[in-house]
Amino acid sequence: MPLMLFKPFDPKNALLPALLLRVTARTLGIRWTVRGLHNVDNSKGAVVLLNHQSGLDLYVLAVLWPLMARCTVVAKRSLQYLVPFGTASWLWGTVYIDRGAQSARDALNKQADAIRNDKRKLLLFPEGTRHSGDKLLPFRKGAFHVAMAAEAPIQPVVVSKYHFLDSKRHRFGSGEIIISILPMVETEGMDKEDITSLVDKVQNNMQEEFTRTSAETLARRRAKYTLSE
Repeated sequence: MPLMLFKPFDPKNALLPALLLRVTARTLGIRWTVRGLHNVDNSKGAVVLLNHQSGLDLYVLAVLWPLMARCTVVAKRSLQYLVPFGTASWLWGTVYIDRGAQSARDALNKQADAIRNDKRKLLLFPEGTRHSGDKLLPFRKGAFHVAMAAEAPIQPVVVSKYHFLDSKRHRFGSGEIIISILPMVETEGMDKEDITSLVDKVQNNMQEEFTRTSAETLARRRAKYTLSE
């Protein structure tokens, strides 16, 4: 953290913690494959949408951080007070919001300027809450309003299901995930009347990729354990 004080709120401050998280993930036996890197355009800002499964999503962010320049995460306000994590993440530019409040909308609206003028990538979890089901939860529209206000594209990112995680027993083993970076969806020229169809399009694309890659990693997991028996 002391090093971050030289340039507070700079997204690059997250690169070292991200490296440490990736090393930790490898130690825990979590392996990943990133697909769709050609869809990343670091010459422009974007709203990055990621499906939300568990606290392990933090490891996914650690993988994405060096791949997406000037990336800023949006998180709930309560995480800011988890010292030292909350303090460190605040120093690398995390945007904390109070859910459901006018202040949350104001905070997100301010980010539209950063996306447009500073080419920031604002990362949000459109489902709003984490879950471990096979179907993505209905997407909230806040992220889409921000993208349209900034006239910036939406960059969907899909993480396959954590088959190695037993959320009921609060334990997990080694396993594989696929991180798919889908093509950007442009919002320039759209207005509020287009938002419902935009949400449906993005969610359907992400659901299809989630279903496909989750089936792929599950098949590999089953084949691995069958061979080991």
